[in-house]
Amino acid sequence: MHDARVHADAAQRVTLIYTIDMLMEKEHIRCLTTHSHFGFECLPYQLVNKSMRQGFSFNILCVGETGIGKSTLINTLFNTNLKDNRSSHFYPTVGLRVQTHDLQEGNVQLKLTVVKTVGYGDQINKEGRLLFFSYQPIIDYIDAQFEAYLQEELKIKRSFKYHDTRIHVCLYFISPTGHSLKSLDLLTMKSIDSKVNIIPLIAKADSVSKNDLQKFKRKIMSELTSNGIQIYQFPTDDETIAQKNSLMNRILPFAVVGSTDEVKVGERMVRGRHYPWGVLQVENENHCDFVKLRDMLLCTNMEDLKEQTHTRHYECYRYRKLQKMGFTDVGPDNQPVSFQEIYEAKRLQFYNQCQREEEELKKRFMQQEKDREKAFKDAEKELQDKYEHLKRIQEEEIMKLEEERRQLEEEIIEFCKTKAARETLQTQTCTSIKKDKDRKK
Repeated sequence: MHDARVHADAAQRVTLIYTIDMLMEKEHIRCLTTHSHFGFECLPYQLVNKSMRQGFSFNILCVGETGIGKSTLINTLFNTNLKDNRSSHFYPTVGLRVQTHDLQEGNVQLKLTVVKTVGYGDQINKEGRLLFFSYQPIIDYIDAQFEAYLQEELKIKRSFKYHDTRIHVCLYFISPTGHSLKSLDLLTMKSIDSKVNIIPLIAKADSVSKNDLQKFKRKIMSELTSNGIQIYQFPTDDETIAQKNSLMNRILPFAVVGSTDEVKVGERMVRGRHYPWGVLQVENENHCDFVKLRDMLLCTNMEDLKEQTHTRHYECYRYRKLQKMGFTDVGPDNQPVSFQEIYEAKRLQFYNQCQREEEELKKRFMQQEKDREKAFKDAEKELQDKYEHLKRIQEEEIMKLEEERRQLEEEIIEFCKTKAARETLQTQTCTSIKKDKDRKK
């Protein structure tokens, strides 16, 4: 695999040099033939050596229902045990589990990031809003990686050791029903086909007969085409791999079986699954498409997957994002404009907008202050009027009480006079009676 990788990189560099030569001819750049050795023909080997020193990265997104074999297939692909916790079928929502591993094959180092869905397709009612919540976390994660890369690009001081987490390929695991795709499968792939390279896989393909498997493959491709879902097509522009990739495009979706267990077949040990009716060999192309998937994914088209992610999917995200921010390549007169000019125009526009908003805020503040002052004055006047009114009522009550007090005092004086007169009269009467009694005696 290491030698194939080196030759593939060298072939890609040679293709790049050939493309540059063609562009130079179109732009009427004079090409000269050298008559002696200068040494720059070794540039592709320098690039290969530098890449090997720096190492490579590859990010895989595995989308599929719980228990469909995502972890097993990844372990089988890389022939190792990438430790992962078992998932449950009782997650209330869909989540993503991210794991990064450092692998080495020969002298080539690979930083592998595997992102797996958790709880995907486990909801009982997969209609309406629940369908949306099933695939929306996947979209959010893919966009978040694009956004992180864009923000790193826009930094003044960028990191040259930035770990690119953009998803390079999505392995979409299809349940081996043998009938048709589920509505969740169609909606999910339709939502992410413009954001990531999709390779559909029929998981646990050993549960379907060969004849039914071929019918299922044709049914899947027909449904993908009728629903306008764009899956990843292996490139055919390189003559060295065009024939092989073209054949693989006709085999999609791959019917795969994963297993890290070794079983005995004859005198040798192979990776596979042992059944009562026989042994299924994972690396036997007559039994499943695992070898085809591994060859296409890791040996032949890994670099193209990364290139498609950067030049197609990320560029689409970047274009939409910058366009939403108001940036464009041409001005109102359809003449090219530089990023600096657009930035200055946007800065001036933003400054003017801030000035207008500041003036509006000042006017609004002044008007609010006037309204508040007027309200305070009206409230003060109302309180003053109420105070005067209450004061008048109080004075009237005081005067009324004074008048009643004066009348009461007069009545008391009159009562005292009457009482004194009565007492005098009573005393005189008693005296008269006493004298009459004395006279009779």
